[in-house]
Amino acid sequence: MKAFTALVHRELIEHRGAFLLGPLLLVAVLFGATILAFTVGRVDARFSGAMLTVAPLRIYEMGFLGFGVGWSFYLMATLFFYAADGFAADKRNNAMLFWKSMPVGDFKMLLSKLTAAITLLPGTVYAVALLSGLLLYGVAYVTMLINGTGTVAALGGIAMVYLQVALAILVSFAVGLIWYLPFIALVGGLATAIGRWAIPVSLVLPAIVATLEWVTLGGLHPFTTRTWDYLSYRSTFPLIEDGYVDAWFVGTEPFNALLYATDLLNRVDWSQVGIGVVFSLAMIYLGSEYRRRSNDN
Repeated sequence: MKAFTALVHRELIEHRGAFLLGPLLLVAVLFGATILAFTVGRVDARFSGAMLTVAPLRIYEMGFLGFGVGWSFYLMATLFFYAADGFAADKRNNAMLFWKSMPVGDFKMLLSKLTAAITLLPGTVYAVALLSGLLLYGVAYVTMLINGTGTVAALGGIAMVYLQVALAILVSFAVGLIWYLPFIALVGGLATAIGRWAIPVSLVLPAIVATLEWVTLGGLHPFTTRTWDYLSYRSTFPLIEDGYVDAWFVGTEPFNALLYATDLLNRVDWSQVGIGVVFSLAMIYLGSEYRRRSNDN
């Protein structure tokens, strides 16, 4: 267990640039740009204060939620590049024999990479997302103080919004990771054989399978096959339209993370999640077998 934990920690050390340092740099740039916009007069604090007087909590909710959506896209994109890079890194840097000498099999080695991809690495991005919300919190409240609208009640209200949105982002990250787990595992499994080319191959592979179905079973074109319909459904996040977010956006009620989480979890096809977990483990197993046999040869 200690060896497995060390392997997971190794992934964070080796890829902290993408999952920790890079996001921190982005936050620093965005925060610096915000401060600069106020100090050089690009943003009228009086105008901002007037807006905050009308709907202070609403503006902060939408801003923090927007940050959460942005960090979600960043996380998913980075995870796919991590899978293509991390699962082939040992072979690329000639460290395969060293890691093979550890009392850990190839399957457990690759499983540690997949575990890092859905736990420790997203955790660092989530921590940075919370930091960005905290900085936005400070900017909002300082702006209210400048305009004379900042009160203890306003400070507490923004704090509640922060907690609600932070919980919503956490739930979204968790659901997104388990929903897209088979895609991450597919890229990782392919990467053990073809390295970084796993990303373009994994994008072309569904089109090839859909084309084979179209050629053998017929249809108007490859994008009207059952394979393509299934992959389109499986690659779509469960919460897209006609959900709690839409109702909240057009309403006046404050954001409620529990209602959001309940709505999102009810929309998840848990049978597909189970199939995805089995598929992911199968891809990791096949990748480990290829890794073991190719290294032995």
